[in-house]
Amino acid sequence: MDFDLFSMSWLAWLVLGIVLAGLELLTPGGFFLIFFGVGALLVGVLDLFGVAGPAWMQWLMFTALSLASLRVFRKPLLEWMRRGEASRPQVDTLEGELATPLADIAVGEVGRAEMRGSAWAARNVSAEVLARGQRCRVRGVNGLTIDIVPEGVR
Repeated sequence: MDFDLFSMSWLAWLVLGIVLAGLELLTPGGFFLIFFGVGALLVGVLDLFGVAGPAWMQWLMFTALSLASLRVFRKPLLEWMRRGEASRPQVDTLEGELATPLADIAVGEVGRAEMRGSAWAARNVSAEVLARGQRCRVRGVNGLTIDIVPEGVR
């Protein structure tokens, strides 16, 4: 029995496939290693039944099966995994919320406004001075500063 550096038994292919599939769990959702794990598992099963051929053929099949499954199944798998993300409403959006200036805020200036029971940095993005206690709506958010306009202004 001569030693071939690149030959692997069916058991080694199966172990490689399981290890690669397991390593996929440690990566941040890219779905790459799983397809190489599937390729190794398929070659291991083919070798178990004696139809995988010599070592060079096994490595060729491993590469071809892995890349083909990556090409065919990765995009649909990612879409399936992310299908609910786009349809989910943003739970904590501030736009459209009611805010009340704690003091007069000149046009383009930043002051303080009360919203949801807390004081926020608020920028007046309207064309008029916002009076203390006036009902305003949040138009946008820039970091920790809310952009507000009088209620009813589009």
